Amino acid sequence: MKKYTEEELLPISLIQHFLFCERRAALVQIEGIWADNLFTVEGTHLHQKVDGDVSPESRGGLRVTRGLLLHSFELGLSGKADVVEFHRFCEEEASPPISGGKAAVMPLADASGLWRPYPVDYKRGRMRHEEGFEAQLCAQALCLEEMLEVAVPEGALYYGKPRRRLAVVFDEALREKTREAARRLHELINSGHTPQARYEKKCESCSMLSVCMPKVTGSHRSVRRYMVQALAQD
Repeated sequence: MKKYTEEELLPISLIQHFLFCERRAALVQIEGIWADNLFTVEGTHLHQKVDGDVSPESRGGLRVTRGLLLHSFELGLSGKADVVEFHRFCEEEASPPISGGKAAVMPLADASGLWRPYPVDYKRGRMRHEEGFEAQLCAQALCLEEMLEVAVPEGALYYGKPRRRLAVVFDEALREKTREAARRLHELINSGHTPQARYEKKCESCSMLSVCMPKVTGSHRSVRRYMVQALAQD
């Protein structure tokens, strides 16, 4: 069921920001503020390397598509997948797999047989479970399910430092967490209000620390307004 219009779609990447810190998501989307640190720059370089060649690959029972545009009018999200792999369904298997009442395989226009969609999102650093990363990948899977009318039960996070994959199963708990995050994200952005800063240990690893200033800014204070006032005083 279509809930959002094309104009109301928010970036899929905001799911990760929102689950890490609602204030960060608001700074990015409402106030248009972003700041890089070493970690985000490394992440950007990794994504640029992946996105550099958008030509599809075909290797036996594997087809690889890069930079596939995604959207979900149910979640109100849009974005671009780093990689979507399509794995050929082996005819030796008894029957095509089913997940959530839907077939988990589909035909491709330029290839014979049936294929399983498998989204892969690239992340920097060491391999680890992280709620925001897994929900962002799940959001990509939900977009694929809506667009292709096929079940996508699993995907993977590829971590650049160990060059290893972490498989992510899109179970009902993760799907519900992702849907709820998308719903609350829209509520936050539609409110036009940036939440009050609250300092936590995780703030030290956030690239937005120097502009968010969680130890300085108070309730109902816009970072942009704070910075303008500070510059005016100087």
